[in-house]
Amino acid sequence: MELSNKTAREIYYEIKANLQRAKFGFGQRPAILNVDLQRAYTDTATFKTAYQTHPRQIEFINQINRIARSKNVPVIFTYVAYMESGEDAGVWGMRTNTPDSLQNIKIGSERAQFDQRLEVDYVNDVIYCKKMPSPFFGTPLSALLVWHQVDTVIITGGSTSGCVRAAAVDSLSHGYRTIIPEECVADKHESFHYANLTDMLLKYADVEPVEVVIQYLENLPVLKKRTQHG
Repeated sequence: MELSNKTAREIYYEIKANLQRAKFGFGQRPAILNVDLQRAYTDTATFKTAYQTHPRQIEFINQINRIARSKNVPVIFTYVAYMESGEDAGVWGMRTNTPDSLQNIKIGSERAQFDQRLEVDYVNDVIYCKKMPSPFFGTPLSALLVWHQVDTVIITGGSTSGCVRAAAVDSLSHGYRTIIPEECVADKHESFHYANLTDMLLKYADVEPVEVVIQYLENLPVLKKRTQHG
């Protein structure tokens, strides 16, 4: 094992500046996967489980989603919420039991609500309640991406070290080019954030500046909208 006195942030920027491997690149049919942008994790004024990394994260995510909708690119949101009993959290809910614990994000609660700054189209966007870290687990996400003939998954949200990472690993495992707009993901601590950005950059995803992702979407032709009627 290589030892280092550098911080996770320093290692990330060093590797990013000298990346020695090819990128996966963007494909032709993307989808936007916005992971758990709910108040439990974004409302830092109210909930101690919330966090912020880049102060313009939500603004950038809204911009990405607006462009995506204009190109008929699927926009997907996930959130976590559980029954009153918490039994649908399974073993993941066993380690603590406080008002801030994961399994105590109850369906319909303030902690389960999307961030109030977030622009969500409740008619046309796809919304999944998930129970586990990966949005691919226990949801119809895989079938949705196949239906839309997606080849590229662009992931935003949080946390970088948790559900975003789980989404990226499963996205790659399902055969998708996986893109992380750096300014659009966040975590509780910079060490977790940058260590996992580094790991995803080296193994599972392309970590790109948000302006690169925006430019890709802006240059994308308007895709034929896939519905059950055409």
